[in-house]
This record gives sequence, structure tokens and C-alpha cells, in this order.
Amino acid sequence: MSKKAKERALGENEAKAIATSLRTSPRKLNLVAGMIRGLKAEQALHALTFSKRRIAVEVKKVLESAIANAENNHQLDVDQLVVAEAHVGKALIMKRFHARARGRGARIEKPFSRLTIVVREVEEAA
Repeated sequence: MSKKAKERALGENEAKAIATSLRTSPRKLNLVAGMIRGLKAEQALHALTFSKRRIAVEVKKVLESAIANAENNHQLDVDQLVVAEAHVGKALIMKRFHARARGRGARIEKPFSRLTIVVREVEEAA
């Protein structure tokens, strides 16, 4: 006997991609994620391509992965995809030490973030 298959958490017209260790703080990453929420997939790719923020390159990779998942795994139409969700969470924090004056030390924290992007196929109202 084997375990029963886990039910799909997403709808039949959705696909997602997750990046688990992006080297930036969640606060900075959320600015970029907020920029693409609700946009069509093609418009979101253009916005990320021309964004000046460093982390936009990684967010673009995750979005392209979500689009590829939708097309290849779930047979969704790429032209009708919308960024339904783009949420950010905390991952690990690297702790480092910085020597200061008079024998003291200062703690430096280098945060990592998680990014989840869900794309949804929507019918265009004509």
C-alpha cells in the first residue's frame, strides 16, 4: 500500500515557481515583487528586464520558471497568464563579525529571502 496522492494546492488554471535562497533582504525583494503583482506575464517580464534593482534579474528567472511550468506541466496558454501572487518570506540569516575599536565587535546580518510566484490563466473579456 502506498500513500494517497496529495491534492493539488493550486487551481487547474494556475502554476507556481519558488526561489528559496535569494541573497537580499525580504524588504527590498518585496518592492520588486510588488512591482509585478497583477500584471500580465509579458508586461511583468518587460518591467523586470528594465528595472534598475539588482535582484530583479533573479525575480525574472523565477517568473520565467513559473511561465514554463504553466506551459509545459499544466498546458496553459502563455499569452493569457497573469501574475496572480508574488509573495516574499524570510529565509536564513548569515551572521558575521566586524571588528570594532577597543576590542569590541559588531554583528553583521546578511539576510536571505524566499520568493513564490503564482501565475494564473485568465480569459480575456472581449
